[in-house]
Amino acid sequence: MTLGITGNTSKEGLWAPVADLLRDLDARGWPVCLHADIADGLAARGLVDSDVCSQQAVEDIAAQSDVLLSFGGDGTLLRAAHETDGHATPILGVNIGRLGFLTKVEVRQLPAALDALAAGTTGVEERMTLDVRVGDALPVGVPAWALNDVVVDKSGTTSMIQIETHVGGAFLNTYWADGLVIATPTGSTAYALSVGGPILAPGSESLVVAPIAPHTLTARPIVLPCHAELTLRIVTRGHPYAFACDGVSTLLSGDDDGDPIRIRRSDHVVRLVTLPGRDFFETVRQKLSWGQGGVF
Repeated sequence: MTLGITGNTSKEGLWAPVADLLRDLDARGWPVCLHADIADGLAARGLVDSDVCSQQAVEDIAAQSDVLLSFGGDGTLLRAAHETDGHATPILGVNIGRLGFLTKVEVRQLPAALDALAAGTTGVEERMTLDVRVGDALPVGVPAWALNDVVVDKSGTTSMIQIETHVGGAFLNTYWADGLVIATPTGSTAYALSVGGPILAPGSESLVVAPIAPHTLTARPIVLPCHAELTLRIVTRGHPYAFACDGVSTLLSGDDDGDPIRIRRSDHVVRLVTLPGRDFFETVRQKLSWGQGGVF
């Protein structure tokens, strides 16, 4: 089994755990490949021999890994997920961030996770994604699919925007709000949760549509079946708005022809490693402090 290693190179807390992991994997006799940025950072800090780093660095880490370890927080794992596009490589998130809903293990738990991988007691769960188009194309630099969410948000003004929303051929609502979040079950614990959306368990086969600070207090989040196809049209004119997939954003003109934003379930899935004795509800209890007197 070849383990690939990627991570958030802006975090100083990344380097020592990765260097320790490489020594552990060497002792276990496991082959390793490194994202080029990880290899360069280890070599520059003198944590691993530069020749070893250059030998283990690869161009397409997802193609050459059986399992990809992502060191960082949920944002780092989202970037790793997009790096696996076109491959079935499962990802194991190692948390060196803050909350970390998608990351399965803390650094101190890595040896036990490696033991589980070696024993074959881990599993893989598939997470649905959303296919996104603006008009007939996509804004430059924005991913074609989202694991977490698609967000439309006001930008550069205190004014709200109007978002006309259809589900299939049926009119849902024109949201007068700061924006709108369309989230998968995976993304239901991210931005959608912070604006009042429900938590969806993985495998719920549903979507969340959650307005951001709606002008009408009765405009509440709604859960739709995963096969629903949404069409959003920004009907406000006069200023740009932000459009983002998995946190990768761009500005779109508020004075264009009002190209519709189309969102539907994608055929692409992201594969995440599961560990024995862990489940989603345990993660919710731990990360959100459920059952602890309401203290967050």
